Amino acid sequence: MNDDLTTKRKILSVVCHGSIFLSSLVVSIAIPIVILSISDDEIVKKNAKESLNFHLNMIIFGAISGVLTFILIGFVFLGVLFIVSWIMPIIAIIAVLENPDKHYRYPFIFHIL
Repeated sequence: MNDDLTTKRKILSVVCHGSIFLSSLVVSIAIPIVILSISDDEIVKKNAKESLNFHLNMIIFGAISGVLTFILIGFVFLGVLFIVSWIMPIIAIIAVLENPDKHYRYPFIFHIL
């Protein structure tokens, strides 16, 4: 039974963190929200909240960078943001697969939820 719980925890946590790779903004944010609302596992809920916080931070930083493109520095920020939005979820996925009993916390983000 414990292996089933660990497997379920891994799958749901990976889906939360990996949802950012979906092209639709609504779907990529809806997946962690749905998992947060249906899961009974506290670790999965923490991973879903962390994933949502990361999504919200990327949206906020993207909007700020978009505005800053008028003074050209925003293009650099958008480039960095693009790289971060790919690298950090991959690190999170690896972390939850290696240690499913601990939730992953993204560094350098604001925790809104």
